[in-house]
Amino acid sequence: MIPSVAYQERLAEIIDSKREKLIGLSDDIWELCETKFEEYQSAERLCLALEEEGFEVVRNAGGVATAFTGTFGSGGPTIALLGEYDALPGLSQKAGVADKEPLQPGGSGHGCGHNLLGVGALAAAFAVKHYLEEQRIQATVRYYGCPAEEGGGGKAYMVRAGLFDDVDIALTWHPMDENKANHATMLATAQIYFQFKGVSSHAGAKPHLGRSALDAVELMNVGANYVREHIIPEARVHYAITNTGGFAPNIVPSEAEVLYKVRAPETGQVKELIERITNIAKGAALMTGTEMELQFDGSSAELIPNSALAALLAENFKKIGTEQYTQEEIDFARTIQASFTEQQMDVVRRNQNKAISNDVTPFSTTLGFMPGSTDVGDVSWKVPTGKIYATTCAYGTPFHSWQLVTQGKSSIAHKGMLLAGKVLAATAVDLIEQPDLIIEAKREFREQLNGKQYESLIPADAKPSPVRKA
Repeated sequence: MIPSVAYQERLAEIIDSKREKLIGLSDDIWELCETKFEEYQSAERLCLALEEEGFEVVRNAGGVATAFTGTFGSGGPTIALLGEYDALPGLSQKAGVADKEPLQPGGSGHGCGHNLLGVGALAAAFAVKHYLEEQRIQATVRYYGCPAEEGGGGKAYMVRAGLFDDVDIALTWHPMDENKANHATMLATAQIYFQFKGVSSHAGAKPHLGRSALDAVELMNVGANYVREHIIPEARVHYAITNTGGFAPNIVPSEAEVLYKVRAPETGQVKELIERITNIAKGAALMTGTEMELQFDGSSAELIPNSALAALLAENFKKIGTEQYTQEEIDFARTIQASFTEQQMDVVRRNQNKAISNDVTPFSTTLGFMPGSTDVGDVSWKVPTGKIYATTCAYGTPFHSWQLVTQGKSSIAHKGMLLAGKVLAATAVDLIEQPDLIIEAKREFREQLNGKQYESLIPADAKPSPVRKA
């Protein structure tokens, strides 16, 4: 058996031996850039890669067409590695350029790096599988193909289907502009379509006979904006008008629609905020003489970080070390930063004016807070969950932006992806080789819940919903 001090090196060797295959797969998913619940080709390529490595793959996992699992081994602890592969609408962008140049106007793009996320977790699964084989260890490693993190709450559907019921520990990562173990909560969230129906009419000759659905959308948005002063500071309310009712100003629009996303630190607070926003929508319908209908789009629970797992992940980051960057990579990062706004560059200047972050943020036992959301939160309510961030882009790069998309196939991105795989793999083997670590993570998990039960905001009859097409 390999001594515990050396298995990090062996796992890294396994990942490095598959480097070109992994990079090619990530770049392929970047090219496909499929949005939520439509990641058919991306999911299938990951499934085929798992099968080639000897994993038992289950497609259509939990009844979600683009979700899947890949399992190797049996008995022992079950370690889950979570992968994502969905893109974002409206962020089409050429790779490797420092100017905004869409590949397809209005098309999608990997503005959150999920092409890297899915393959980095896959790299870890491959390494753990080969290590278990070589050392003849009885344990189970399972890769979870998780669709629709961007607004669809894919993992919430998978949790609802019981896919995590036999898991001991879940591990994942996310692309970022720095290296660190996550020890911070994140916001719960939900997305809902508000659809208004009115009566069309000639806007010049007989406007009094019309009932404008667009007026209802606009009044709803005004009301929602006024409520911002009267919600907790941590809460967020966002919206996008998805249907303006047409392009002819001389027709009273009979249909219009707006998609709302609300966030708050706790699921119960999101639920309350949805009720308030819904009442505003009802008021807008009354004011305009229109009808209003709701359609649920997706949700995710607040993230429950596990300090025992975070500390272990941080320790492996230190042992493995971070990447070094060539002058060419540094120059490329600087050209990306040159496209930042002055406000964005202020953040860079305040942090030693770094081009690329190649250190590890020191681990702190103090619980932090991140104002974003993730459906990893739903998993973290069912099983102790650990997460890291790894550098995949120029420091200060705004996510959900063309700047992030253009770096998605860069050598900087590839280095971060493979590093994340190595850290996750080493942590998974630590947990398998040292069962007391799992016991401690589970003890903390029970204390965190303190009897509270997981509550999903997904209605019982809700089904996965793809991105609306314009």
